[in-house]
Amino acid sequence: MSRHGSSESTGASVQWELGTAHSYGEYLQLDRLLNAQQPRSRQPDELMFIVVHQVAELWMRLLLEELAGVLECVRRDDLGPSFKRFARICGVQSQLLSGWEVLASLTPADYAAFRNALGRASGFQSHQYRLLEFQLGNKNAQMLAVHRGDRAVSARLERALRAPSLYDEALRLLSRRGYGIPDSILSREFSEPYVPSKPVAAAWLAVYHNAHKDWDLYQLAEHLIDLDYRFQLWRCHHLKTVERIIGHKPGTGGTGGVSYLAEALRLQLFPELWQIRNAM
Repeated sequence: MSRHGSSESTGASVQWELGTAHSYGEYLQLDRLLNAQQPRSRQPDELMFIVVHQVAELWMRLLLEELAGVLECVRRDDLGPSFKRFARICGVQSQLLSGWEVLASLTPADYAAFRNALGRASGFQSHQYRLLEFQLGNKNAQMLAVHRGDRAVSARLERALRAPSLYDEALRLLSRRGYGIPDSILSREFSEPYVPSKPVAAAWLAVYHNAHKDWDLYQLAEHLIDLDYRFQLWRCHHLKTVERIIGHKPGTGGTGGVSYLAEALRLQLFPELWQIRNAM
């Protein structure tokens, strides 16, 4: 090592010892993070329950950030950078899926031992999950009622409800590229649930048939399908984990539990991309 390099190394060491550089714990704010688990019972399984849900919220935090980046790429018709973000989204979704495997280790008796400590707390109340659904196009204004008590969260959800979803922006991009998307779709009320359209299905089918010409649009379609596919897997794992632990009893948040999850499982975020597979 050169004398200059040795000096740099020594200087860095001195800085670390003097505390002028952040430590690992300080950088990650581990004091706050590791003290955020506050079980309300003395049951050992409650800590696992809390950690699994907190980790899921952290992954959703990253998922929202990556989706925002994808949306920006689609808006400016620069799809290349979005594919890296889609790949990361795929990885995050895999991590969210694995969380159900840990939670499924909870037996009915284990859960019953601390369930009363939850009160009415429920994943149904997760505002980040609701933001994800709104950004992905599952719009339902009635879901805002759950969050009326938090003005900042409520305002953020309201904006997401009224903004174009990822799928809306993808359809706008198809229109700009010359694929026939009806004006009624492009200028629709974005706070309303999306209704599948035959012209939209025809446009996506044309993209697949012209993949050699519009390869980036074809790739976008496949990334959207992958995102939707993994979202459906997440819902399926959620349903089966809940059924395994509490059967068909109501959820803590007042939902129908398994029956509510079964209804959500039928939802397709990007319906025409699934429909056209029958015509290929």
